[in-house]
Amino acid sequence: MKRELVVTDDMPREAVRLFREASPRTLVLAGGETPRSTYRRLAREKYRWDEVDAFFGDERCVPPDDPDSNYRMANETLLSFVPARVHRMPGESCNAESYERELREFFGGLPRFDLVFLGLGGDGHTASLFPGDPALDEKERWVVRVRRPDHERTTLTPPALSAARLAVFLVAGAEKRDALRRMMADEDIPANRIAAERVVVLADAAAATEAAKR
Repeated sequence: MKRELVVTDDMPREAVRLFREASPRTLVLAGGETPRSTYRRLAREKYRWDEVDAFFGDERCVPPDDPDSNYRMANETLLSFVPARVHRMPGESCNAESYERELREFFGGLPRFDLVFLGLGGDGHTASLFPGDPALDEKERWVVRVRRPDHERTTLTPPALSAARLAVFLVAGAEKRDALRRMMADEDIPANRIAAERVVVLADAAAATEAAKR
């Protein structure tokens, strides 16, 4: 599928531009380090935040105040500054079924998120969808539990993420260079299982060196 690559020296600026274009009422937040600066910039954005429902793409099975919690990072950088309605993945219970019920009750059908922020791991993973994991081939469930060496996790599945209107990957650093090249070459990596209506990849120059040659 077509993926739009935007190489930028100001990822937060470009992410906010896409946010404004999407004008989302439903938003999915990513964890990790790369989104931090984007969330801080979004926190200053004058927007109808009281009309926004914010969800999460994945979460580690830790309490919300744990340093490894995706919710904690998003709350410290964005959610504590805006009046969005927050749908936190319950890391302390790691209950995938309860989060799926919440999505089904909210959307009624397949979750058509307006905007999904995603990351890209050096191994090509996104959210908590890792190479070789059964979650990659899930067709029915929208949220599943994933076992990992550090923490177990809950994650949205490819069907849930692919129903989005816009998916924006935030990719930074030379360690992501090969994964981004593989992504743009349409190789079979987990990130390429996300087939949203529109997919935009925002990358800094360090990550995009090889991909930009295509």
